[in-house]
This record gives sequence, structure tokens and C-alpha cells, in this order.
Amino acid sequence: MTLPQQHAPVPGPETTGEAHADRQIERRELGRLLQGLASEMNLLGHDFAASQGLHATDVQALLAVMRGAGPGETGTAATEPAHGGTGPDTGAAAVTPGLLREELGITSGAVTAVLDRLERAGHVHRSRDSADRRQVRVHYNPGASRIATAWFTPVAERTDIVRADFTPAELQVVARFLGRMTEELAALRQERRTGPEARPDAAG
Repeated sequence: MTLPQQHAPVPGPETTGEAHADRQIERRELGRLLQGLASEMNLLGHDFAASQGLHATDVQALLAVMRGAGPGETGTAATEPAHGGTGPDTGAAAVTPGLLREELGITSGAVTAVLDRLERAGHVHRSRDSADRRQVRVHYNPGASRIATAWFTPVAERTDIVRADFTPAELQVVARFLGRMTEELAALRQERRTGPEARPDAAG
């Protein structure tokens, strides 16, 4: 005797609605978790800023300068000593105030104020481009890198603790998800800064 085959029920309005509700719950929960992670990272940054007598924007600028000086890279200002040859080495790559203005989304005057504070605190120094004296380059000081490393090393240690709870395959999925989220949010940020809503007369 042959038993009748068991078929999965055809999704009806009720089951489709339940699946949609499940997706919405997952989306809300995922959004809550991402917001919680971003909030904790921001609070860590604020605490670092407070410990150095800086503003939150100053820390974002400092991180941008440090990202711009990757290992083994050199800037166009590398051939010119800063502060008459008595300052920190300018061999590291550097960013410009204009690039910082674009990344941080602030005015040129605000960038100057940020760099003034970072320079007074000993985190960065500015130099003139050897090829174009009108161009200013911003370099991070090695001491500033050590300070940031000392502050954020415990973050890396906590990251290692969490990584140990996941398999390599799971970590690859997490890394891909976070990478794609970063790309999409960066694209959204640029669209909003350059789109019609970014102009003062957009409402009119």
C-alpha cells in the first residue's frame, strides 16, 4: 500500500502575512542591534575625546587622518620637513583639509578649528605641499597613534572574545554583511549631502 505524498501547504493570505510579520520583526530587531552597536562605538569615541580634551568631531577628523596614512604609504609632502625640520617626520601619507571637509560634512572654517585643536593637543601637524605651496597637508603624529592604540586596544581584545564564539564561516557572513551595510550607508550619506535636499532652497 502506497502512502499518500505529503505536500507542503500552499501559502495563503494568512501564512503569507505571518511570514511578512516575521520579516518585519527580524528587520526591527536587526535595526535595534545595529543601533546599539553604533551607539556603543560612538560613546567610546566620545569618551576618548573627553580624555584628550577634544570634541567628538575632532576624533572623527583624527581617525580620518590616521586612515589616510596607511602602512608603507607616502604623501606628497614627505620631502619637506615640518616646522623647519624640527617637527615630527612627514614621511607618512597625509590628507588635505578639503578631504576632511568632505568626509566630515562641515565647513572650511570648522575644519580649520578642528585642526587647530588637534594640533594644539599634539595629535597632528600641517605642512605645505612641496609641489604646490598653496596646498596644505595634514599628518598624524606618531605619539597620537600610540595614544589612540592604547585607548582602543581593549576594543580589539573584546572583539577577539566575541570572534571566538563564531565559526570562520559565520564570521565571513558577518563580515560581508557589515561591509555591505557600511557601503550602503556611506552611499546614502553622500546622496543626502549632494542631493536636492542638501540645498537650502530645496524646499522652495
